[in-house]
Amino acid sequence: MNYQRIEPDLKLKPWVDCYWFAESKSLTREKKKIIPDGFPEIIFHYRDSYRINISGTWQRQHKNLLAGQLKKFFYLENTGATGMVGIKFKPAALAHLFNLVMSDYTDRVVPLPEAISKALAGIRMQVQDPLRAEEFAKHIDYELFLLMKPHDEVLLKVETCLEMIFARKGNVEVAELCDRVSVAERQLQRWFNRYVGLTPKFYCRVIRFSHIFNLMEQQDASWVEIALESGYYDQSHFIRNFKAFTGEDPSAYLFDEATLANFFMKRV
Repeated sequence: MNYQRIEPDLKLKPWVDCYWFAESKSLTREKKKIIPDGFPEIIFHYRDSYRINISGTWQRQHKNLLAGQLKKFFYLENTGATGMVGIKFKPAALAHLFNLVMSDYTDRVVPLPEAISKALAGIRMQVQDPLRAEEFAKHIDYELFLLMKPHDEVLLKVETCLEMIFARKGNVEVAELCDRVSVAERQLQRWFNRYVGLTPKFYCRVIRFSHIFNLMEQQDASWVEIALESGYYDQSHFIRNFKAFTGEDPSAYLFDEATLANFFMKRV
């Protein structure tokens, strides 16, 4: 499998984290684990479709998809050749751009809603094999520029909290977030459920977990050191959280393997 990540135009950075491309002509079926990374996505398939197991049963996916925030891992399996284009949005972007309630999509990967499918028709209808990633990224830039709209007051406060969570790598108390934007905890939870799809506390857990992958790329350290630097108060707490998100003990997880999950998680 060949993976490629491309940055969006700088003007789109408040809304878009990156574009990603995955491609393989192999027809051999391979099961792939996907784990939470804190970013919602819109995905287009231009070769064969995939199967998904997110709730205990395997189902064939639609070719155009919206993937919400994840609280747990799930599995994908190709049915033939792979060709995927993904738009990885910033955590609150989809809610704002398309007026979605993101908690409706938590732990779900669904066919692209009709209104979004129409709004992105200029992208969707151009996803064809063969596809040149660099050229297509510029096309996505152009189409997304047409959808941009100003921030509202609530979104600005949610994004202030998100910036604080990212800056602190998930190691921030909800009370600190509330103080930062002068809002009650219950109200902040409502905002996060609407714009992000997770509570502030759980989103901090996801970002703290995702930071582990960057640390593994940057240094050769013991699990105790990794746990402490990631903000876990002891190694057992670290292991419990890691297993909750991946289904595996960190010592058994293949960090160096060229998997779809590792491609998404390694952001350095």
